[in-house]
Amino acid sequence: MEQGKYSVGLDIGTTKIVAIIGKENEYGKIEVLGIGKSKSLGVHRGVVNNITQTIKSIQQAVEEAEINSGLKIGSVVVGIAGQHIRSLHHSDYITRPDSEEVINEDDLDKLCNQVYKLVMLPGEEIIHVLPQEYKVDGQAEIKEPIGMYGGRLEANFHVVVGQVSSIKNVGRCIKSAGLDLGNITLEPLASSDAVLSQEEKEAGVALIDIGGGTTDLAIFKDGIIRHTAVIPFGGGVITEDIKEGCSIIEKQAELLKIKFGSAWPGENKDNEIVSIPGLRGREPKEITLKNLSKIIHARVVEIIEQVYVEIKNYGHEEQKKKLIAGIVLTGGGSQLKHLKQLVEYITGMDTRIGYPNEHLAGDSDEVVASPLYATAVGLLMNAVRSGAKGQVEEEEQESFEQEAVFAGHEEDTRGNTKVRQERKSVFDKWSEKLKDFLDNAE
Repeated sequence: MEQGKYSVGLDIGTTKIVAIIGKENEYGKIEVLGIGKSKSLGVHRGVVNNITQTIKSIQQAVEEAEINSGLKIGSVVVGIAGQHIRSLHHSDYITRPDSEEVINEDDLDKLCNQVYKLVMLPGEEIIHVLPQEYKVDGQAEIKEPIGMYGGRLEANFHVVVGQVSSIKNVGRCIKSAGLDLGNITLEPLASSDAVLSQEEKEAGVALIDIGGGTTDLAIFKDGIIRHTAVIPFGGGVITEDIKEGCSIIEKQAELLKIKFGSAWPGENKDNEIVSIPGLRGREPKEITLKNLSKIIHARVVEIIEQVYVEIKNYGHEEQKKKLIAGIVLTGGGSQLKHLKQLVEYITGMDTRIGYPNEHLAGDSDEVVASPLYATAVGLLMNAVRSGAKGQVEEEEQESFEQEAVFAGHEEDTRGNTKVRQERKSVFDKWSEKLKDFLDNAE
């Protein structure tokens, strides 16, 4: 098969690391060719805190994905999260030398580049600069200014900021695992690509991705990202609470949470009891499911309330900022029983669980369509979209001659072939700078 046809997403999470290989089929859907998963040992709350362990886990996940797909992984698109991520709003403008010429890509790049020069706190770096609306000569609410005339081009930006050291550590792990870094994407953005429809983004929606170490939030309205936040609590804290509250080991606490856990204590009767084997010949422990639910409920309420504070900060109560599509829950933590009802009860907003199957080809493995893999699927979509080609070479070369290559072409709805012109985003340029930095740092 042709080597430029595949892309790889790598989700470095707190509880698991997932490598997912896929390609776009003729219907524009993502076909998953192989998936590898390993236990994440060197990551705490979304931040790498043990480089050696993380490299091992990445290599395990990548090897498994390679074996499953029969492909060799070269370059990956990676997600970044963690409590060091914050976002801010910023407005900027440029004055064009000749207002008689139409606004083009270069003008937008120049404006974006100007935002990258913002002075951040020491040790922080801008990860994403996401333009919201543009203004041309005072005319507001322009979504696409290219082709218009004007002297002053102005825009509101959503700027995502993270710690330089954390980003470099991720880059270092990827390089040391023998991979190339194709791109870095904010994880809430990746998850939102995988589970939200365009209609929801237009209507206004809050995506809550409950992972093991962090809970990520992304708010969309009018098809534009409006707010992002990373809250340093996730499913891991719930497990920790069960472990402490019931005096059992972590493995048992995790199993209890998955099998019998519920976010709604009223659901369980007082006489429902689970018996847990004791350690090394000790007596088994008996735990009532009502108590278990109470422990889980207390922590889940805390997480949801923190997320709700962020939604309020965005200002969802204003008429213009109303989130008509409500809340979408995804990530491993969203599989907790009765969580949807609890979120609706606390926030008063419509809620659904988000599955990343909308963009997947029909014959994809059912496992991948679980909320657990939302971020990994989103990163794979990002890799396919950004055309990070040449990422995988197939081990068997026999079928090389059989496929004709139409690189950079795609068919539009009328069946005409058009050349896809992917413009280099400011963010891609930033990724290149980061790669150069890592190469020189060795």
